[in-house]
Amino acid sequence: MTDRELIDRFVGGDQSAFTQLMQNHEDRVFGLCLRMLRDRTKALDATQETFLTLYRKADKYHGKSAFSTWLYRVAVNTCYDQLRKEKRKRADALPAHLDPIDPHVTDEMRAVELRPDIESALATLQPEFRSAVILVDMEGHSLETAAEMLAVPIGTVKSRVFRGRRILASSLGNLSNPSTPPRDDRG
Repeated sequence: MTDRELIDRFVGGDQSAFTQLMQNHEDRVFGLCLRMLRDRTKALDATQETFLTLYRKADKYHGKSAFSTWLYRVAVNTCYDQLRKEKRKRADALPAHLDPIDPHVTDEMRAVELRPDIESALATLQPEFRSAVILVDMEGHSLETAAEMLAVPIGTVKSRVFRGRRILASSLGNLSNPSTPPRDDRG
């Protein structure tokens, strides 16, 4: 069953459809929240709040974008709200055993080596840059989809990704060509 069909069934009163939607998306929503908030407990809270929002506002989804895009926008906004409420203190990197596996790295040992450095570098980014970099570079979304999720123009996402990559490259010590603009990976 598609997400749209599940939403329609849930709005029509089928509670099992909500359970299925949650099962289909909870891992990715949690991964996004964990990368945004860098704290497992806060990420779990944000994930729960995201799905509570979905439960309360499912009827607001009108299918203008993919359901996952709408849900990610809710998750990102939930993380932003949490960051604003706490006025975010800098946290230490997560212990390696709590980090989600990076699906883009084929060598697991190399992935484990890189995680603490990348997590620390991500922590130096302002939330707007961090969310754009996470959605485009870590989650693999197109610039256009990230713009929908963040509810900003595509040019803003391009700028945030470019600036975020520059800061990350500088933090990680591999700033080889800082003037290369972000690729346009719409699609």
